[in-house]
Amino acid sequence: MSTSAPRAGHTLPVFACAAAIAALRWLRCPQPLTTVAVDLLDPPEIVDIAIEQVAGLSLQSALAITRSEPGDNLDLTRHTPIWALVEWGSADQPTPVVLLGGEGIGRQADGQPSIYAYAKRLLSENLARWLEPGETIRVTLILPEGRALAKRTSNEAFGVVDGLSLLGTTGISQPLSAPGQLDAFREDLRQKSAWFDCLVFCVGENGLDLVRKLGVEPARLVKTANWLGPLLVEAGLQGVQSVLLFGYHGKLIKLAGGIFHTHHHLADGRLEILTAFCANAGLPTQDLQAIFGCATAEDGLAYLRQLDATTGHTWATDVYGAIAQTIDRRAAAYIQTHSERQVSIGTVLFDRSRQILTKSPMGNTLLEQVLLG
Repeated sequence: MSTSAPRAGHTLPVFACAAAIAALRWLRCPQPLTTVAVDLLDPPEIVDIAIEQVAGLSLQSALAITRSEPGDNLDLTRHTPIWALVEWGSADQPTPVVLLGGEGIGRQADGQPSIYAYAKRLLSENLARWLEPGETIRVTLILPEGRALAKRTSNEAFGVVDGLSLLGTTGISQPLSAPGQLDAFREDLRQKSAWFDCLVFCVGENGLDLVRKLGVEPARLVKTANWLGPLLVEAGLQGVQSVLLFGYHGKLIKLAGGIFHTHHHLADGRLEILTAFCANAGLPTQDLQAIFGCATAEDGLAYLRQLDATTGHTWATDVYGAIAQTIDRRAAAYIQTHSERQVSIGTVLFDRSRQILTKSPMGNTLLEQVLLG
């Protein structure tokens, strides 16, 4: 029985760009619009994006609204509205198109809106095509639900507050969390297992970027998205001897609790797991209650570090060291149970500042092995 391939969608910057184009076109010639064409740039492809609403606010400004469609992804931004307010600019603007972050667009540590390079290039190049020589515009991007949605992401862990980021390096949203994508991930793993006895698993782009910067050969890296359980089993079936799990502590901590599909739609339990390890380490009751009441795992880590600074203890090191070793043990047992193969597992966890937080003994050994090539 054949199954259809998972359907790709588009990233948030594409919908923001479409809304901005619609608003600018209304300013130039007020008329109803149901779709606009967007040049994705990467890939070089023209796509039609639906416009939900567009209206003039004055002779100088217009507002348009689109809705996110990420394809067959378990994506929390699905159908979220994206607004673009476009206003005629001034002659002294530094560039013809000035991008501003409105409500729901996250802000980075330096206060700048979390609008990344691809989004800036996408909007600037597409909008410039609708401007006459000498014309300028100001574009304010708004995600009305962004602040609430951001609370369900790891944005804060990486220094983005008050909303979502307009990120991505392409206009295509690949269905990494859709079941059909697992086949592609398995095939990638099979190819790499023919060349390497030790593979490095990274859940997302932050881990991949950091591990490359450390000097790990890119060819042995396997992006897992949230399919850690099935891909660990596949590694066993393919005869891989060892796997280094390299990832953000707020994601991989789930494995210490026996959760092997890590998407938040299916399971969370991060603070419960962290609190249990703190209790096992002997943390006092009042501190356990404080950890359990934290908003994120990163906040829990920050609490432990502050506690260490004021008491002279090493709670953070002890707790996360135990978590890393438990991830090793439970992941190896998971593979053994489902594939009847023995695979050595090592774990390296990093924090919000992208600094290595802890390494299990096997994680340290495997990291040295893959760094040596």
